[in-house]
Amino acid sequence: MFDFTNKVALVTGASRGIGREIAHMLAEAGAQVAIHYGLNREAAEEVWHALGGEPHLVVQAEMGDAAAIQAMVEKTVAHFGRLDILINNAGIFEAHPLAEVRYAEWQQHWQRILEVNLLGAANAIYCAAQQMMKQRSGRIINISSRGAFRGEPDAPAYGASKSGMNAMSGSLAKYLAPYNIYVATVAPGFVETDMAAASLSGEQGAQIRAQSSLNRVARPAEVAYAALFLASEGAEFSTGTIIDVNGASYLR
Repeated sequence: MFDFTNKVALVTGASRGIGREIAHMLAEAGAQVAIHYGLNREAAEEVWHALGGEPHLVVQAEMGDAAAIQAMVEKTVAHFGRLDILINNAGIFEAHPLAEVRYAEWQQHWQRILEVNLLGAANAIYCAAQQMMKQRSGRIINISSRGAFRGEPDAPAYGASKSGMNAMSGSLAKYLAPYNIYVATVAPGFVETDMAAASLSGEQGAQIRAQSSLNRVARPAEVAYAALFLASEGAEFSTGTIIDVNGASYLR
């Protein structure tokens, strides 16, 4: 259905979950994929092998390290000669209920989550956009969260980071449009990933699934499909949009 032949895509957080699924679907549609990981090189190499090895690439960067992000993008461009698609998927979730953490812990959670989820994504966009503006073409897709809208009482920094991502996406969609660079966002609810495994398998699992009338959570492929649509030819006029993938568990 999608055709990304001769396109180069960089997918952050591609060693597992949603990012891994996006990398697979892009490769199946003909793209050359830079598979980013933060810590687990073995998992990233498993994805690389699953995609067929060459011409794909494994790249590493700690998403809280601005210099490492720049090096990751530069390595991708040097290897492939161009960069057509950036999928900002890497992120972390840490619970930090206000009444249960010490002040120092509160600060640490906010700093770490914002550095990775928001500043890391912003830095990846800056570096990727330098190449895309030269090409005068590109797609930037940010993976946000339902939590940006409904709130995250036990993880307010996470909700704030994703809300900030949404605002950033809209601002940059306006700025980059004259360069033929299109920016859009996918906002999933709960997804069957490693990040959500503990919640879904615990006592709250049934309650979480019941939040949707479909009585389940999203599959990674369903989120990936929305990301690929936004990155595809023909979706240009959807720049600035946010696609919810939450099974009608939260309506806005």
